[in-house]
Amino acid sequence: MESVRAAVYLSVCLSVLTSLCQGQRSADNQLDDPTLGLTTKELAEALQGFLDEADSSVGLSVEKKASVIPRCDLGERCAMKHGPRIGRLCDCLRGTSCNTFFLRCY
Repeated sequence: MESVRAAVYLSVCLSVLTSLCQGQRSADNQLDDPTLGLTTKELAEALQGFLDEADSSVGLSVEKKASVIPRCDLGERCAMKHGPRIGRLCDCLRGTSCNTFFLRCY
C-alpha cells in the first residue's frame, strides 16, 4: 500500500515539474528575438528568395528524371516500332500487357 502511495506522490511531483519546465521553455522562445542579427521575418524572406531561385534553376529536369511512364487503357497504343527496336509509349493497366505485334494493350 505504501509503495502505491509513493508511486502516486512521485508521479504528481514529476507532472508538476514537467509543467513548470514547459512554461519556462515557452517563455524563453520568442518569435521576434534576433538570431545572429536577423529577425524571423528577415529569415523567412531570405528562405523564400532561396526557394524561388532554386525553382527557377531546376525547371523541368526533375520531371524528366522521375521516369514515370503514363498508364494506357485497354486497346490503346502502348509502343512504337523504331526499326528493329520497340519503344514504350505508356504502361498498360493491371491485367493487361502490351502486345508486341499490334503494339496495343490487350
